[in-house]
Amino acid sequence: MDVTDHDERLGDLIAYLDASPSPWHAVRSTVERLTGSEPLAEDDAWRSVPRRGHAVRDGAIIAWSIPDGATPTGGFRIVGAHTDSPCLRVTPRPDTSTLGWKQLDVEVYGGILNNTWLDRDLGVAGRIVLDDGTEVLVDVGEGIARVPQLAVHLDREVNENGLKLDRQRHLVPVWGIGPSHPGEFAEWIGERAGASGAACWWDLCLYDTQGAAVLGADRSMLASGRLDNLLSCWAATTALEASSASDHPSDHVAVIVLNDHEEVGSASTTGAQGPFLESVLHRLVADLGGSADDVHRAFASSACVSADNAHAVHPNYVERHDPNHRPLVGGGPAIKVNANQRYATSPRTASLFQRACESRNVPWQVFVSASDMPCGSTIGPVTATRLGIETLDVGVPQLSMHSARELCGVADPLHLTTALTAFLT
Repeated sequence: MDVTDHDERLGDLIAYLDASPSPWHAVRSTVERLTGSEPLAEDDAWRSVPRRGHAVRDGAIIAWSIPDGATPTGGFRIVGAHTDSPCLRVTPRPDTSTLGWKQLDVEVYGGILNNTWLDRDLGVAGRIVLDDGTEVLVDVGEGIARVPQLAVHLDREVNENGLKLDRQRHLVPVWGIGPSHPGEFAEWIGERAGASGAACWWDLCLYDTQGAAVLGADRSMLASGRLDNLLSCWAATTALEASSASDHPSDHVAVIVLNDHEEVGSASTTGAQGPFLESVLHRLVADLGGSADDVHRAFASSACVSADNAHAVHPNYVERHDPNHRPLVGGGPAIKVNANQRYATSPRTASLFQRACESRNVPWQVFVSASDMPCGSTIGPVTATRLGIETLDVGVPQLSMHSARELCGVADPLHLTTALTAFLT
């Protein structure tokens, strides 16, 4: 990869991260990158499905590319990721005030690192629903709220004993001075969305307004909010675009699925436990002239990569990793293995991804969680269980996972994209 191409792709990743402060914005950012892809509504009849198309369900999207040689039983090559990230979400009745401070009531979404949300300039983004049912995306990218930390003078032992935060009491942001009245936030966010009246309902995320940035004297690091897992969403989208432009003959359909709600268990209509992907795959097989039996044959011929970031070895906490399986920043995507099925990787799928990497000279490595450390999970086992499709878990190594601002190397997202392109083609 030449320097110009490297810089352009890195710049596009940064633009994607900054334009995607919520799952619904991530879906929009993805659609903007799907050149020549036609949208299909789930409640329409799917006749003459476009060779390149996509379907959106709230904060999730599925896109596909059907080659000329595709057959009903040729199967799918699927890359999955998720659009949601841990954050603070605005509650339905957020208006409150305490001793001269206007505050916003929030609910913690997912497993945030509590302290990383302190003393940051927070914007707000997501979707609102007006009283007539109209849905509008909104993104207020300026600092409108802040969770102030208690001064060290009032917590003299904080540095010795550690910071202890109660999520209900200590993570409530301030967003103004003076009394608050019911409906104030609804009126304010409605105005920012350009609506004629107050918002009625919403899904709104607070987020750090500091944009993604390349760091380091050697410009080798990338810092941003929501690297987990928008980095993988971007890589999947870019790989689908690249594979669609390939003239490599194939009988399988290339698919990406970007689910919502992974950070809270995937149990929703847009999560990996829901029927969204299964429904779309059934309809694609039917469009290729396949029968109900062909669907099962296609699934048996398919493979899926669940792309979700991995824990890079931390230079200050090397003991938290298994010494033989410590992902290194800059070492390429990590194949994630767990004997207890927290990851879906099998020897067969690991070998498949290894061959994809080596066909494009992409470095790769292996991650196994230390036995004395609980292992997280991904959409991989959920997708494999629901569909019976052989699945692999991989991810870019990163630090500060679930922080308001995370860190990875600049080379690894591009390595992942190249590997996923090879997998899809």
